[in-house]
Amino acid sequence: MKVLIFYTSNFAYTPAAKNLDEAPNPGLPQSFNNCLLACIQVEAQDEEKGLRSREKKLANHLKWAARKNNTEKIVLHSFAHLSDSKATAQFTKEVFDAAQARLENADYEIAQTPFGYFLDLKIDAPGFSLARIWGDL
Repeated sequence: MKVLIFYTSNFAYTPAAKNLDEAPNPGLPQSFNNCLLACIQVEAQDEEKGLRSREKKLANHLKWAARKNNTEKIVLHSFAHLSDSKATAQFTKEVFDAAQARLENADYEIAQTPFGYFLDLKIDAPGFSLARIWGDL
C-alpha cells in the first residue's frame, strides 16, 4: 500500500466523472478545514496480507501523521496513481471502510471522497516539514 499525505488548511472536492460502474451516487461537493488528505493506493499484494493487517497498518500510520500535524480530521482518498500494482476495487473499499471505523473508534473525524469517481480537487497545503508525508506500508 502506498500513501501520500498532505496536511491541508483547506481541501475541497467536486465529483467530476464516474469511473466505476457500480459506484453509488457521489453526493454533493465537500470542503474540509485543517485536515489530513490521505491519498491511498491499495496494491495487489495487500490482498494477500489480509484486510485486518492492512487497515490496522493504515490507521496507525494516519494516527501518527495526525498527531504530528495536530489534527483529528482525516479524509481518505483513493488515488490509484502511486504504483503499477492495484488491488481490486472491492478490497480497496473494504480497507477504507475498516480503517475509517478503526479511526472513528479512536475519536478521529473521518471522511472519504466518493469512491469510483474522478474528482476536481482544491488543495491548500502549507509548506512545513511534516505537511507532506509519503509511506510504503
